[in-house]
This record gives sequence, C-alpha cells and structure tokens, in this order.
Amino acid sequence: MEEKERKEKFLTDSGIEIRRVYPKLNVEEEQPGDFPYTRGVQSTMYRSRFWTMRQYAGFSTAEESNKRYHYLLNNGTTGLSVAFDLPTQIGYDSSHEFADGEVGKAGVAIDSLRDIEILFDGIKLENITTSMTINSTASILLSMYIALAKKQGADLKKISGTIQNDILKEYAARGTYIYPPKPSMRIITDIFAYCSKEVPKWNTISISGYHIREAGSTAVQELAFTLANGKAYLKAAIDAGLDINVFAKRLSFFFNAHNNLFEEVAKFRAARRMWARITKDLGATDPKAQMLRFHTQTGGSTLTAQQPHNNIIRVTTQALSAVLGGTQSLHTNGFDEAIALPTEEAARIALRTQQIIAYESGAADTVDPLAGSYFVEALTNEVEEAAWDYIRKIDAMGGSVSAIEQGYLQNEIAASSYKYQKDIQTGEKIIVGVNKFTVEESPLKDIFTVDDTIRQLQIDKINKVKAERDNEKVKEILSKLDSSARADINLMPVILEAAESYATLGEIADTMRNVFGEYTG
Repeated sequence: MEEKERKEKFLTDSGIEIRRVYPKLNVEEEQPGDFPYTRGVQSTMYRSRFWTMRQYAGFSTAEESNKRYHYLLNNGTTGLSVAFDLPTQIGYDSSHEFADGEVGKAGVAIDSLRDIEILFDGIKLENITTSMTINSTASILLSMYIALAKKQGADLKKISGTIQNDILKEYAARGTYIYPPKPSMRIITDIFAYCSKEVPKWNTISISGYHIREAGSTAVQELAFTLANGKAYLKAAIDAGLDINVFAKRLSFFFNAHNNLFEEVAKFRAARRMWARITKDLGATDPKAQMLRFHTQTGGSTLTAQQPHNNIIRVTTQALSAVLGGTQSLHTNGFDEAIALPTEEAARIALRTQQIIAYESGAADTVDPLAGSYFVEALTNEVEEAAWDYIRKIDAMGGSVSAIEQGYLQNEIAASSYKYQKDIQTGEKIIVGVNKFTVEESPLKDIFTVDDTIRQLQIDKINKVKAERDNEKVKEILSKLDSSARADINLMPVILEAAESYATLGEIADTMRNVFGEYTG
C-alpha cells in the first residue's frame, strides 16, 4: 500500500508540476562548449578555472569602502563588485537636497573622479575585474573608472569588468532610471560602440534578471523577461549600425539564485540554450557572440530577519545551484543582510561558502554534473518552453520597450509577487523560522550601521574638488556635452572628458537631464 503523499500536487515556484518519477529521456547528445551551450560555455568549465568569486560591497564613503575591498581581497576574493548609494544611482551629488538621508546607505557615495581614486587606492585596475551595479549613470561611472585606469598608466585594452547598464529592467522592476527609454537606449548603444574599440575586454551590459526576481517574479518570468530585454538591446545596437558579432561578445547577464535548487539549475541551463538561438536568429555567427555568460547573486529577498543564521544554509543552497548551473561569477549574500549591511564576519562567511563549494564539495570537478538527470533535463525543457511562451507574447506587443510601456511586465511581476506572499501567509509555502519552526529570539547584537554625518564629509569633498579644478574648463566641457547630446554624436568621449576634468556626477547627469528630460512612467 502506497503512503499518502505530503501534497496532492508538487509545484516549482513557477507553477511547473513536479512528477513523482521521471521517465527516461532521449537527451540530445551535446558537449560542453558546443552550440547551443546548454551544458556550459567552456568545454572544461571549473576543471580549468573556478568561477570569479565576487563580493558585492560598497557603503559610506570611498575611504570606508576601500578598506572593505582590501579586506575582501586579502581573504581570497578574486573580483570586486561595487554597490553605489541611491543618489549616485539616480544622478544626484551628495549635496543635492534629494540626497539627504540616503548618502552612503545602499552603497558607496561617488560624487567625482576624486572618490573613484580613493575607492580603488592601492588596487591596480589591470590586476582585477570590477563589476559595477549601476544603470542610469553607468556611462558616468565607467568614464570615471577609465579615467582612473589612465592615471594609473593601465593598458585600456587589458582592463576588464562589467557595468550593469540595464535600463529596461529599471523601468520594469526597480525604478532607478533618469531619462526616457529612447535616450537611455541611445546612451547604452554609445557605450557598446565606444568600448568595443577603446576598452574591448569590458562587458558593456549585464542584462539583469536579478532585480526582476527580487521584485517578485517567478524563475520562468525572470528568464523570459531578461532574455526579452536582451533581444531589445541586440536590436537597438543592430539598428545603430553595430556588428552583432562584435558587440554581443561583451554582453553578459546577471541572474538571481533562489531557493528551489533544481528549478534554478534548469533556469541557468535553459538560459544558455535560449540565448544561443536568439543571437543566431538575429545574425550572430561567431560562437562567442552566441554564448550567454552570467554572474549570479544569491537571493536577497529570500533572506529573513527571523533566525538570520538560517540564511547561511539558504545562501549555500542557492550558491550551489549557481555552480551546478555553470555560472561565470558569483556573489553570496551575508546572513545579516535582511537587517543591515553585512558585517565583516558575515561577508567572510559568505565568501567562505563559495570557497568550500569550490574546494571541498566536488561540485566543480566535472562539467554540468546534473546533465542526464531525467528530472533536471525535463525541467530544463519545461522552464524553457514556459519562457518562450512569455517571449512570444512580448514580441507580439512589439518587444520589451513596448511591453514595459504597456505595463505588461510590471503587472505580471506584481501578480506573481502577490501570490508568493499569499502562499506564505496561508502556509502553502513554508519559510523556516518565519511561518514554521519559529522561536523566541533576541535581535542580532553586531549590526553594521552607516553614520548620517558622512553626507557632510561628501559635501566637503565636493567643495574641495570644485575649488581646486579648472572651473572654466569644466563649464566648456559640459557645454560640449550638451551640444553632443542634441546631435547624433557618441557621448562617451565627452563624458570621459568631463570626468577627467573633475566635473561631478550630478553636473554631468544634469546636463543630459536638460536635454533628454526625465522619465516619469
């Protein structure tokens, strides 16, 4: 007699039914490194080199963040990932009235090239890769980074890293946009064109599903909406006259790793296969232009303030899904991040989680270790088909930009978020320590906080920079930026000029605001 099962029906977070037993599948014979790259974009994967172990960090002033970067590098981090505060993300100097109360809180405050010089003091940009989570002001922050590389005497052909630069997901899920979609897409294609010639190893966009997932989407929606946005960027660049076989090599992706281990692995595998077909259909013939390379961050929204040490186990499971799914780089969240910025101890445990998976678990010793699993192969197919259904709907609307303007992506994400929270409240979904296995607990004692007085420190630095720079030269360059924005001229060279002259981030962003206006949704 069969035992009664725990549920009548088992579903993934995307609503895909999970069968009790999976039959044998006729899996298409495919080798890692071969089109369509389901099993990985390199033939050897982690047997040759581990993924880049990044830790996302940035808070307070550039001086304080620089100390954390040296701490992480000394503990084995192999790439830096910079978090910027909200004023920096939306193009306001720390002295702006809108910045009050937000300076240095969600990330590091950057007001001018001087802050970038301090942020990377003692760090050779040629020797590391840097990921910058920045979108509407990506052109400005990248220009400041290039300006510092030039001051260090670095070979710009060798510096490497990534800017997120994904404005479409800002309209759909996150909200740190400045300009309307059309000029925003122009700035992005300007970055593509400039970097392909001047900084060829730089990844010019990290098309982000992470924030779509954090806003409440399912795994399938994260995959579908991210790749649909990717198609929009490809088409915009092609329309601007760029060669897909050149610029597509420098596109990368940024995915979330959530709690359902097998669905996440299937999502990553399906993503590579789908992107290979999308790029090929749009004319890519170079294999490197067809490969989906991605960074993963464990799910911030899955972290709980209740029993926060449980988050260490959640992060481990999520990180393992990213490794089993073939990520190129990975950030693991600190266990205390539902409460505050991570302490040094939490950041170290998060990094050690990656190192233990790499060096002790055996998960990195063979390529695509779950390949051939009836469950994983079937789930990869089902996730892919469900994602294609969404993409077909978006294409019928005229693509991602049109679908966002019609509110389609936003509404789909909101509906999924509502259902997820409702399932937690009803107990349909169990979150350990939240709606089951709860205990009386004391709050964490060791909490990292940012002092509100740092805003004045930043204002003092801005005033000092303005007193020491050539203000006439700055005025002249900003005027040139204004006229370039009104013409059909690539904006990156003049933004770089402005950064090198110590124009502030707010001055540069405002110059473009005056031309392009602001998007209000």
